[in-house]
Amino acid sequence: MEMLTIGAFAKACRLSPKALRLYDELELLRPARVDPETGYRYYAPEQLEQARLVAWLRRLGMPLARIRQVVALEPAAAAREIRAFWARVEAETATRRELAAFLVDHLSRPIPSEDTTMLELRYSALSDTGLVRPSNQDTAYAGTRVLAVADGFGSGGAPASTAAVEALKFLDREPLPAGSVLNLLEDAVQGATQAVRDVAGPTDEIGTTLTAMVWTGSRLALVHIGDSRAYLLRDGALFQITHDHTVVQSMIDEGRLTPEEATAHPQRALLLKALTGGGSAPAPTPDLRLHDALAGDRYLLCSDGLYGVVSEETLREILTANPTPNEAAAALVAAANDSGGPDNVSCVVADVVGVQSRMLNS
Repeated sequence: MEMLTIGAFAKACRLSPKALRLYDELELLRPARVDPETGYRYYAPEQLEQARLVAWLRRLGMPLARIRQVVALEPAAAAREIRAFWARVEAETATRRELAAFLVDHLSRPIPSEDTTMLELRYSALSDTGLVRPSNQDTAYAGTRVLAVADGFGSGGAPASTAAVEALKFLDREPLPAGSVLNLLEDAVQGATQAVRDVAGPTDEIGTTLTAMVWTGSRLALVHIGDSRAYLLRDGALFQITHDHTVVQSMIDEGRLTPEEATAHPQRALLLKALTGGGSAPAPTPDLRLHDALAGDRYLLCSDGLYGVVSEETLREILTANPTPNEAAAALVAAANDSGGPDNVSCVVADVVGVQSRMLNS
């Protein structure tokens, strides 16, 4: 059988000899023969197609561990995996694009005039056991700057959700500039992860979701892990501004499941990300976003005990019809219980209110 030297093979497949040696060590692309005396690597011509696939996948930015899985698949299955990988890349890119657009806008804004509309936040939090569960594992909190909903699971779900929210409350104590609040939130998630581990035993399989917003005085910074949600009601339209970290949502993103099929899927509650105890793995990477606040905006944070049984249109109607956050929160919980209340239900409703003010000259 005719063999190619590593140099000839590298030139043909457009992978460097250094890369080929690395892929050999990782057992990703083994040479067909290694000279026992010189250690020189030789490759078979039929390996070129696999090598070119590896090169293309690296250009896509696919991690080596996932490439190893893809190249071992039949072509149709490999194509599905590549499609799924790219769907996730596009979703992550969209999030970064929004953050970049915000930063460009934020840094390009003119200095405000003396007459300006100051914004205030008015809020309410409510949590209910529901009609079926024996206890409440949710935590809902609304403070001067911090809004949060956490949905605990496992034997210690209630302490886990409480610990995660408590770890964010230090952000309530002093004003936070919009430029640094995302960094502070990311650090706070590390603290929340440790807080959950502190209340868990070494092998306890407990954890919690966490969806929270922090008010800077002009913007709301969002941190999100799990399948609790945040919505924005603006000009009568309701927008979901978080993305569920669930197996079912990933299947929807990859085109393997329709939203309608997802509602009845047996794994619809299976999480891909959460704050968990009983381990030492790094904290999961949260979704972080900044939202410009406009007077008249109404935000809803809620656990799946609400949106799982109350339709998005009904959520919109309740949020539109009830003038105060207290009334809206009570009506939302009542709607969940009227729909059977199969789960704990928690929500935070917050209104952005404009207050006219005249800035003083220094």
